[in-house]
Amino acid sequence: MRQLLTTAGLLIPLALDTFALAAALGVAGLEKRERLRVTLVFTVFEAGMPIAGILIGRAAGAFIGQWAGYGGILFLLIAGALLLRPGQDEDGESKRLRLLAHARGLAIIDLGLGISVDELTIGLSAGLLGLSVALTVIWIGIQAFIAAQVGLRFGGRLGEGVRERSEWVAGVALILVALILLALKLLKV
Repeated sequence: MRQLLTTAGLLIPLALDTFALAAALGVAGLEKRERLRVTLVFTVFEAGMPIAGILIGRAAGAFIGQWAGYGGILFLLIAGALLLRPGQDEDGESKRLRLLAHARGLAIIDLGLGISVDELTIGLSAGLLGLSVALTVIWIGIQAFIAAQVGLRFGGRLGEGVRERSEWVAGVALILVALILLALKLLKV
């Protein structure tokens, strides 16, 4: 049950972040075929990157032993803090996202890796926390697909303010999840 709650706690911030990225693309008013392609790219990369993170986290967890859970919590705090920082290069990010809508071949891999760094961090945390690989990846894939579709469809109507607030809320949510996990760990619940 604890694994399920922890996984759910990680999904909400990821969904908000995915929504924010997709909403930025939604402003471009993509056609149905392009929206589906972009959604599939988001889903593949956002579900695939946690696998690498989980494998690295599990290996690191075996190495650091009883401190692994604290390492996972630390990475959640870092991921949340990164989402809270103001956008350094909003124009650059917007250009990169617009390129994603029309990217092909190796360019789509480069762009896909760029949008899924948060999921790598979450995967690393999940691995350190000992969460199920299958459960984590399946749920991340489902949230990525749904959040990307919603963001792409409604992004043009919502505007930049909603996108920025979504990223901020995702950062706060990750920090809250980390603090709750820390409290549970310290209380040995």
